[in-house]
Amino acid sequence: MAKQDLILLALDASPIQDLMGRTLHAAGFEVAITHDQDGLKKSMQEAIPALIILGRVFAGQDGIAISQELLERFPTLPIILYSDEDKPDLAKMVLKAGLSDYLHPPLKMDDISAAVTRSLKRARQLGDWLRREVKRTTSSLAEKAKISESERTKLEAIIANIQDGVIVMDENRNVLLINRSIRDIFNLGTKSLNGRSVEEIISNDDLRALLVRTSDNSLKYHEINFDDGKVFNAQYTPIPKIGAAITMQDISYLKELDRLKNEFIHTVSHDLRSPLTAILGYTELIERTGPLNENQNEFLHRLQGSVQHVTVLINDLLDLGRLEAGFDARRDSVQLESVLKYTLDMVDLQVKKKKIKLIVNINGELKPLRANPIRIRQMMDNLVGNAIKYTQNEGTVKIDLSMHENQVILRVEDNGPGIPQEEQSRVFEKFYRATNMAGNEGIQGSGLGLAIVKSIVDSHQGRVWVESTVGKGSTFLVILPIAE
Repeated sequence: MAKQDLILLALDASPIQDLMGRTLHAAGFEVAITHDQDGLKKSMQEAIPALIILGRVFAGQDGIAISQELLERFPTLPIILYSDEDKPDLAKMVLKAGLSDYLHPPLKMDDISAAVTRSLKRARQLGDWLRREVKRTTSSLAEKAKISESERTKLEAIIANIQDGVIVMDENRNVLLINRSIRDIFNLGTKSLNGRSVEEIISNDDLRALLVRTSDNSLKYHEINFDDGKVFNAQYTPIPKIGAAITMQDISYLKELDRLKNEFIHTVSHDLRSPLTAILGYTELIERTGPLNENQNEFLHRLQGSVQHVTVLINDLLDLGRLEAGFDARRDSVQLESVLKYTLDMVDLQVKKKKIKLIVNINGELKPLRANPIRIRQMMDNLVGNAIKYTQNEGTVKIDLSMHENQVILRVEDNGPGIPQEEQSRVFEKFYRATNMAGNEGIQGSGLGLAIVKSIVDSHQGRVWVESTVGKGSTFLVILPIAE
């Protein structure tokens, strides 16, 4: 009897998951189901499935991003994306990500089995082609792989003398090759270290933390700090059938430049706040010295508005400087729904003025965060304030709070102008505004609000990202760990 193909359903629990399971069983497939990231990783380790059906949103995370991670490890694995709705750009995103197909309601049993059969057939054809190509080129590759002793010596000399530090390890993290720069960085001397464990010969805590973080995945950025002030950027890269490599570059001068830049901004901002306060005070005194004509009143109010706008910008810069400097050690028990209530009270006048439909959903009982209540309120004010600011009159803003395992999830959705796909990765940068907003004089902003949000979330070991479609609106999602 032929072995059944294993189909893995990585979907949140729903009626559609039951429908897919029954349909695939009836079509003669073996079906496995997982509901979270840990289950997905475990399933991939135990038995690589013939095909995966993955939710557009799976366990609160972006299904396309998850599929791209899977395809980096398993390039020929067919993945079908399931979305609760058919969005115009979804097909383009699926093709761009290299997925096999996608499904969306309305959905029939025949649609499911046809999509799975089609994707499996395409994957088998690709596998057959690859096997033919491998067989055809094996002999020539074997010849090319033979490196003469002189060439080997030349290669080792290059690695030994490059400025970047290089460690090559086997699958048990024992040293296969270590260059001169690494020896100098960690003061390892000149004796042979081949065959010894990296953790045994290098006692640096940051390097050990790097090895803990990596598991089997690549890691492109990890800082390794030394007592003398030097900072290195370390990259971990798995090498199939060999082990892994760690490369290190000295970024001390970049960190120093960043520190000097932040100190300059903080100093200038602090020194500007006092004269701005004096200017604002004198503008208020002008109104008390005697009656002003209409033009004088208008100019005075414009001056006051400009001073207040610059003051807000300076306050934001000072807040950002404090966050980046790490002056955010306060931690209390914080109920996010209570913070949300204060934020909604603050924006109530704007909501009524623009006739915005505000929908707030708090799903279940939320556990408290271990957080700085002032910073969490600042994060909430920025996200909700932005949603209301960019939503047109009589638009809709949705705010959702929910629990997922040991994390609180905040979702703020608006139906404003949206953010272009190619710019979404930059919206959390300082002073950055999307191109479709930069020329809008009616909507003011310093370009620091989302940078502050990102710094606050990072300082609380959380994650924040945006999902947006131009012309339809944006959704900002924040995941924060609860208090242990």
